[in-house]
Amino acid sequence: ELLVKRVFDFVASGLGLVILSPLLLVMAALIKATSKGPVFYKQNRLGLAGRRFTLYKFRTMRQGAHDDLSIVSDLNAMTTPEFRAKKTRWITPVGRFMRKFSIDELPQLINVFIGHMSIVGPRPTVPDEVERYKDWHRRRFSMKPGITCLWQVNGRNNIAFEDWMKLDLEYLDNWSLWLDVKILLKTVPVVLFGIGAY
Repeated sequence: ELLVKRVFDFVASGLGLVILSPLLLVMAALIKATSKGPVFYKQNRLGLAGRRFTLYKFRTMRQGAHDDLSIVSDLNAMTTPEFRAKKTRWITPVGRFMRKFSIDELPQLINVFIGHMSIVGPRPTVPDEVERYKDWHRRRFSMKPGITCLWQVNGRNNIAFEDWMKLDLEYLDNWSLWLDVKILLKTVPVVLFGIGAY
Protein backbone atom coordinates (compact mmCIF):
# COMPACT_ATOMS: atom_id res chain seq x y z
CA GLU A 1 0.00 0.00 0.00
CA LEU A 2 2.87 2.39 0.75
CA LEU A 3 4.32 1.63 -2.68
CA VAL A 4 0.96 2.40 -4.31
CA LYS A 5 0.81 5.63 -2.29
CA ARG A 6 4.26 6.69 -3.54
CA VAL A 7 3.45 5.84 -7.17
CA PHE A 8 0.24 7.86 -6.91
CA ASP A 9 2.13 10.80 -5.36
CA PHE A 10 4.76 10.74 -8.11
CA VAL A 11 2.25 10.58 -10.97
CA ALA A 12 -0.28 13.01 -9.47
CA SER A 13 2.31 15.64 -8.53
CA GLY A 14 4.00 15.40 -11.93
CA LEU A 15 0.72 15.80 -13.79
CA GLY A 16 -0.34 18.55 -11.42
CA LEU A 17 2.79 20.58 -12.08
CA VAL A 18 2.29 20.28 -15.85
CA ILE A 19 -1.46 21.01 -15.86
CA LEU A 20 -1.22 23.87 -13.36
CA SER A 21 1.91 25.46 -14.89
CA PRO A 22 -0.05 28.37 -16.50
CA LEU A 23 -1.60 29.23 -13.09
CA LEU A 24 1.77 28.89 -11.36
CA LEU A 25 3.38 31.29 -13.85
CA VAL A 26 0.57 33.85 -13.47
CA MET A 27 0.79 33.76 -9.66
CA ALA A 28 4.58 34.07 -9.78
CA ALA A 29 4.28 37.16 -12.00
CA LEU A 30 1.65 38.72 -9.68
CA ILE A 31 3.79 38.15 -6.59
CA LYS A 32 6.83 39.71 -8.24
CA ALA A 33 4.87 42.68 -9.58
CA THR A 34 3.04 43.58 -6.36
CA SER A 35 5.57 43.18 -3.53
CA LYS A 36 9.29 43.11 -2.83
CA GLY A 37 10.98 39.79 -2.22
CA PRO A 38 11.31 36.36 -3.84
CA VAL A 39 8.45 34.52 -5.52
CA PHE A 40 8.90 31.43 -3.38
CA TYR A 41 9.00 31.15 0.38
CA LYS A 42 11.48 28.44 1.34
CA GLN A 43 11.50 27.00 4.83
CA ASN A 44 13.22 24.14 6.62
CA ARG A 45 10.71 21.51 7.69
CA LEU A 46 10.95 18.03 9.22
CA GLY A 47 9.64 15.04 7.34
CA LEU A 48 9.73 11.26 7.69
CA ALA A 49 11.85 10.20 10.71
CA GLY A 50 12.51 13.88 11.44
CA ARG A 51 14.70 14.40 8.36
CA ARG A 52 15.07 18.01 7.24
CA PHE A 53 13.99 19.20 3.81
CA THR A 54 13.24 22.53 2.13
CA LEU A 55 9.52 23.18 1.73
CA TYR A 56 8.36 25.41 -1.13
CA LYS A 57 5.39 27.77 -1.03
CA PHE A 58 4.42 30.92 -2.86
CA ARG A 59 5.36 33.92 -0.73
CA THR A 60 2.20 35.48 0.74
CA MET A 61 3.72 37.88 3.26
CA ARG A 62 5.89 40.95 3.32
CA GLN A 63 9.57 40.60 4.19
CA GLY A 64 10.25 40.35 7.91
CA ALA A 65 7.08 38.40 8.70
CA HIS A 66 8.86 35.19 9.72
CA ASP A 67 11.10 36.95 12.27
CA ASP A 68 8.09 38.54 13.94
CA LEU A 69 5.71 35.58 13.83
CA SER A 70 8.26 32.98 15.00
CA ILE A 71 8.33 34.55 18.48
CA VAL A 72 5.78 32.23 20.11
CA SER A 73 6.34 30.71 23.55
CA ASP A 74 3.26 28.47 23.52
CA LEU A 75 2.31 26.44 20.44
CA ASN A 76 -1.37 26.75 21.34
CA ALA A 77 -1.01 30.53 20.96
CA MET A 78 -0.74 30.04 17.18
CA THR A 79 -4.48 29.33 16.99
CA THR A 80 -5.65 32.34 19.02
CA PRO A 81 -7.50 35.32 17.47
CA GLU A 82 -4.63 37.57 18.65
CA PHE A 83 -2.02 35.60 16.70
CA ARG A 84 -4.31 35.45 13.67
CA ALA A 85 -4.72 39.24 13.72
CA LYS A 86 -0.95 39.70 14.06
CA LYS A 87 -0.30 37.32 11.16
CA THR A 88 -2.95 38.90 8.93
CA ARG A 89 -1.18 42.28 9.12
CA TRP A 90 1.80 40.82 7.28
CA ILE A 91 -0.15 39.23 4.41
CA THR A 92 -0.03 40.95 1.01
CA PRO A 93 -3.23 41.49 -1.03
CA VAL A 94 -2.19 38.84 -3.55
CA GLY A 95 -1.15 36.61 -0.67
CA ARG A 96 -4.59 36.94 0.91
CA PHE A 97 -6.21 35.63 -2.27
CA MET A 98 -3.73 32.75 -2.57
CA ARG A 99 -4.13 31.71 1.06
CA LYS A 100 -7.93 31.83 0.81
CA PHE A 101 -7.92 29.14 -1.87
CA SER A 102 -4.65 27.38 -0.85
CA ILE A 103 -2.92 28.40 -4.10
CA ASP A 104 0.21 29.23 -2.08
CA GLU A 105 0.51 25.52 -1.26
CA LEU A 106 0.77 24.38 -4.92
CA PRO A 107 4.61 24.58 -5.12
CA GLN A 108 4.63 21.75 -2.55
CA LEU A 109 3.85 19.48 -5.50
CA ILE A 110 7.60 19.82 -6.16
CA ASN A 111 8.27 18.39 -2.69
CA VAL A 112 5.87 15.52 -3.39
CA PHE A 113 7.45 14.80 -6.78
CA ILE A 114 10.93 14.70 -5.23
CA GLY A 115 9.73 12.40 -2.46
CA HIS A 116 10.03 14.65 0.60
CA MET A 117 6.25 14.79 1.01
CA SER A 118 3.05 13.00 0.10
CA ILE A 119 -0.24 14.38 -1.22
CA VAL A 120 -1.91 13.23 2.03
CA GLY A 121 -0.17 13.08 5.39
CA PRO A 122 0.51 15.03 8.61
CA ARG A 123 1.45 18.67 7.98
CA PRO A 124 5.25 19.18 7.85
CA THR A 125 6.76 20.44 11.09
CA VAL A 126 8.83 23.58 11.63
CA PRO A 127 12.06 22.50 13.43
CA ASP A 128 11.75 25.19 16.15
CA GLU A 129 8.39 23.77 17.21
CA VAL A 130 9.83 20.33 17.99
CA GLU A 131 11.70 21.70 20.99
CA ARG A 132 8.30 22.28 22.61
CA TYR A 133 6.78 18.95 21.52
CA LYS A 134 5.59 16.42 24.06
CA ASP A 135 6.84 12.86 23.58
CA TRP A 136 3.55 11.66 22.07
CA HIS A 137 3.65 14.42 19.43
CA ARG A 138 6.82 12.96 17.89
CA ARG A 139 5.04 9.88 16.57
CA ARG A 140 3.78 12.02 13.67
CA PHE A 141 7.26 11.64 12.12
CA SER A 142 6.50 7.99 11.32
CA MET A 143 4.96 8.95 7.96
CA LYS A 144 5.82 11.46 5.24
CA PRO A 145 4.16 14.84 5.73
CA GLY A 146 1.43 15.81 3.30
CA ILE A 147 -0.14 18.77 1.53
CA THR A 148 -3.54 17.87 2.94
CA CYS A 149 -4.59 15.92 6.02
CA LEU A 150 -7.34 15.46 8.60
CA TRP A 151 -6.44 18.85 10.09
CA GLN A 152 -6.99 20.46 6.69
CA VAL A 153 -10.49 19.03 6.30
CA ASN A 154 -11.63 19.51 9.89
CA GLY A 155 -11.23 23.25 10.41
CA ARG A 156 -7.57 24.01 9.69
CA ASN A 157 -6.60 27.20 11.55
CA ASN A 158 -9.71 27.00 13.72
CA ILE A 159 -8.31 23.91 15.49
CA ALA A 160 -6.21 24.15 18.66
CA PHE A 161 -2.66 22.78 18.47
CA GLU A 162 -3.30 19.78 20.75
CA ASP A 163 -6.36 18.76 18.72
CA TRP A 164 -4.30 19.15 15.54
CA MET A 165 -1.72 16.72 16.92
CA LYS A 166 -4.46 14.24 17.88
CA LEU A 167 -5.85 14.36 14.33
CA ASP A 168 -2.39 13.58 12.92
CA LEU A 169 -2.06 10.55 15.20
CA GLU A 170 -5.59 9.46 14.35
CA TYR A 171 -4.53 9.49 10.69
CA LEU A 172 -1.45 7.38 11.44
CA ASP A 173 -3.41 4.85 13.52
CA ASN A 174 -6.12 4.41 10.89
CA TRP A 175 -4.16 4.95 7.69
CA SER A 176 -5.24 3.20 4.50
CA LEU A 177 -5.42 4.10 0.83
CA TRP A 178 -9.17 4.50 1.23
CA LEU A 179 -8.65 7.03 4.05
CA ASP A 180 -6.36 9.02 1.72
CA VAL A 181 -9.09 9.00 -0.94
CA LYS A 182 -11.68 10.25 1.54
CA ILE A 183 -9.40 13.06 2.73
CA LEU A 184 -8.72 14.10 -0.87
CA LEU A 185 -12.44 14.22 -1.64
CA LYS A 186 -13.12 16.29 1.50
CA THR A 187 -10.25 18.65 0.60
CA VAL A 188 -11.98 19.82 -2.59
CA PRO A 189 -14.86 21.78 -0.95
CA VAL A 190 -12.53 23.02 1.82
CA VAL A 191 -10.24 24.59 -0.81
CA LEU A 192 -13.01 25.88 -3.07
CA PHE A 193 -14.83 27.64 -0.22
CA GLY A 194 -11.70 28.67 1.70
CA ILE A 195 -12.89 26.99 4.90
CA GLY A 196 -10.59 27.73 7.86
CA ALA A 197 -8.11 29.70 5.74
CA TYR A 198 -6.82 33.22 6.37
